[in-house]
Amino acid sequence: MPTGIVGLVRTPELAERARAGRKRERTGTGPRGSMFKTTLQNPVLRKRATQFGRLVRRSAVTPRTGQIHKPKLANHGDMGVTFIGHASFFVQIGSQNVLLDPNFARWLFVLKRLRQPGVRLRDLPSIDLVLVTHAHFDHLHRPSLRAIVQHTRRRRGRPPIIVVPNQVFDLVSDLGFDDVVELDWWNSYRHRGLTVTHVPSRHWGARILKDSHRGYGGYVLRDPEHSIYHAGDTAYFPGFREIGRRLAPELALLPIGAYNPPSFRSVHASPADATRAFLDLKSRWMVPMHYGTFRLSHEPMEEPLQLLQAEARSAGVEDRVVVLEEGVTRFF
Repeated sequence: MPTGIVGLVRTPELAERARAGRKRERTGTGPRGSMFKTTLQNPVLRKRATQFGRLVRRSAVTPRTGQIHKPKLANHGDMGVTFIGHASFFVQIGSQNVLLDPNFARWLFVLKRLRQPGVRLRDLPSIDLVLVTHAHFDHLHRPSLRAIVQHTRRRRGRPPIIVVPNQVFDLVSDLGFDDVVELDWWNSYRHRGLTVTHVPSRHWGARILKDSHRGYGGYVLRDPEHSIYHAGDTAYFPGFREIGRRLAPELALLPIGAYNPPSFRSVHASPADATRAFLDLKSRWMVPMHYGTFRLSHEPMEEPLQLLQAEARSAGVEDRVVVLEEGVTRFF
């Protein structure tokens, strides 16, 4: 195996990790048990729970909008990008079909999805790779992942491979993927001429309150002709310059929402932060994401795109920022 290419071989130790992780999800050490008990006992968490309750109530009375489209398939050599919504993308690169942070849920527990997924899973071709940036419920959606496995198995008889950050194996190992690949920052996985490199971000990886050991980050995908960077969830940090210097992604998918109150900017990017990151990366194109689908914070739903337009105009890059309609494929 070439230097820097990291794969994951199933072992009894990994199987035990998977069983332990699923037990935490099901029992009092998982999100239905200790997480809620701890929230009630902690005044800071109680305040956050109250704020979240307001978001839930506002979302519940907001009509769901958006249209569903059939994605266009790329010709050999093209890179096609289809925005599904939130941080979910269908990317065609290196003659392979890749899903990043796929989430087709209409509800995320009690939080209503406010924009339709741009495509139906049944309208997608068989999937080669699924990439998950971190374990948060809006990015690692187990029902969507299970449905992708079933969809691809029906179409070609074999499920896709999933790539996850380090210490996320146990959350996806029981879903039926052909293989699970865990990566640390700056490690890569090569799949039929497509190289996937896991890169740093400024965020956190815990799915519940007591599993902060889990990894998180973004990915750069590269074939001989194209490259694309999905930042995952992140605040602005100097690492964007290093990602640009080391990997020079042609297209950057950057988050622009969930920044209000201002304290959220310690883990999420505002439109100004995303514009600054784009300049640091020196990418040719930017596509915004992580806005408009779920009400995760308190800025108006339409504000992120409005602010991004102003920031891009001020920075002189307005013609290089491409806002994708959900479900409409763009070729780069």
